[in-house]
Amino acid sequence: MPHTTERTGRPRTPAPRMSLRRMLALTFSVVLLAVFVPLLALGTAQPATALGNGLALTPQMGFNDWNAYGCDVSESLIKSTAQAMHTNGMQAAGYSYVNIDDCWMTHNRDSGGRLVPDPAKFPDGIKGTADYVHSLGLKLGIYEDAGTATCAGYPGSLGHETTDAQSFASWGVDYLKYDNCNNTGAPARTRYTTMRDALAATGRPILFSLCNWGQENVWTWGADVGNSWRTTGDISATFSSMLSIFHSNAGLASYAGPGHWNDPDMLEVGNGSLTATESRSEFSLWAEMAAPLIAGTDIASASKDTLSTLTNSRVIAVDQDPLGRQGTLVSSSGGLDVLAKPLANGDVSVALFNETGSTAAITTSVAAIGKTGASAYTLTDLWSGTSSTTAGTISASVPAHATVMYRVAGGTSGGTSVTGELHGSGSGKCLDVPGSATTAGTQVQIRSCNGGANQLWTHSTAHQLTVYSGGGQRCLDVYDNQTTPGTKVEIWPCNGQANQQWDLHTDGTVTNPRSGLCLDVTGGATTDGTPVELWACNGQSNQQWSLG
Repeated sequence: MPHTTERTGRPRTPAPRMSLRRMLALTFSVVLLAVFVPLLALGTAQPATALGNGLALTPQMGFNDWNAYGCDVSESLIKSTAQAMHTNGMQAAGYSYVNIDDCWMTHNRDSGGRLVPDPAKFPDGIKGTADYVHSLGLKLGIYEDAGTATCAGYPGSLGHETTDAQSFASWGVDYLKYDNCNNTGAPARTRYTTMRDALAATGRPILFSLCNWGQENVWTWGADVGNSWRTTGDISATFSSMLSIFHSNAGLASYAGPGHWNDPDMLEVGNGSLTATESRSEFSLWAEMAAPLIAGTDIASASKDTLSTLTNSRVIAVDQDPLGRQGTLVSSSGGLDVLAKPLANGDVSVALFNETGSTAAITTSVAAIGKTGASAYTLTDLWSGTSSTTAGTISASVPAHATVMYRVAGGTSGGTSVTGELHGSGSGKCLDVPGSATTAGTQVQIRSCNGGANQLWTHSTAHQLTVYSGGGQRCLDVYDNQTTPGTKVEIWPCNGQANQQWDLHTDGTVTNPRSGLCLDVTGGATTDGTPVELWACNGQSNQQWSLG
């Protein structure tokens, strides 16, 4: 049977609906496409050197006005928000960017082709607003679009990148959110790279946030172009929207790191129908995934509970950890998720997330999160601040839609990744990807060892077995997240899910912890091309392997 869409063993949560601004944008695109078809000849940009602008070494933190205000942006709003952040503890907690979204400009450029801030909304211009924000020790961000018009129909930067970048720099802008509406169909990488180069040419450090909604597999090239990239469509202030975006972003951990982050969109903490519990879950999960923390609520009027969530220093420390690792799924079954994030001091952050509508016990172990070597480990609850100890079990009774976060200290963490051929003891042959294929779903086999890249496997600290490297990296994967003996074992793009977790044991067995089954050479055969599958562990030599 074909793979399910999400491959999680449960129904896919519906993706967020297309927002009004996106629907309006489609109209602009259709009208303008014929005019700008020649831009398609630009083709796909060639690989570029890493961005290396020295910004966002930890995920950026700040505010953006769109979620709470839409087009109702103004100088007075930005100034009052900056002042509130300065006095309510947000700035002290690490929030540094105050970002203007769409609708800040007039509908026409000036005679020199430059963007014009709306004088009614920004009487002191963007520079005057930036000067005020800077006077508080904060930074100013602005919005533009990699198309002919913004999502709300204002002038876009496509074809005006150099001029617009110079304007942003002269105004003192520190951050550019660059959207994807009315893009004429030109390749995203080309359009975003052009603005990257224009920003660099100004000489001003400007954090570059790519907002192309996760299209064109942006995570595979985003690190060369921007400091962060949206991995999904727009978020909305509902639990279902947050949940869908979490699932989409959670499997992309291998692409994130210092200076380049997966961005699952702005925080909805304090907005819409999200309860306080759901808001804390969003904040916990975003921190565990090393995501940008961009608040999208009415900061000046935020409730005590909202501010308490946004300024939790223990959770923020997980997001801002200098190691820069995005947390990965250790297990995910029946709507109960466990994520683990290694931290720079050797601790591990663990998030126990209950997607379901009822309180449930969620349990993992120190071994599952990559810790060993101690008789007792300290668990610090990052929301309550209380501490406890455990000999190995990590467990909590987690309310519906809630997340419990622990910082686990003690012992040693993760160890090091090990790379080599995975030798089958019974056959004397190696685990092999047929024909050096990279096609998702290719079943692995045994074949005479030859040292080829298709036989070199890395057992990572995230408990994945990976083959190849870079954009072609693939994970050893259990077909369709199944748990029955005889299920084929294949390669698939790495996604952090439980069907890509593998434990290597001292007795030579390699098990998938979700199913408890062993990596098995079918029928105990020893001939080249024999497929590999899952089977009940039985101690026989066709289930014994050595990596090295």
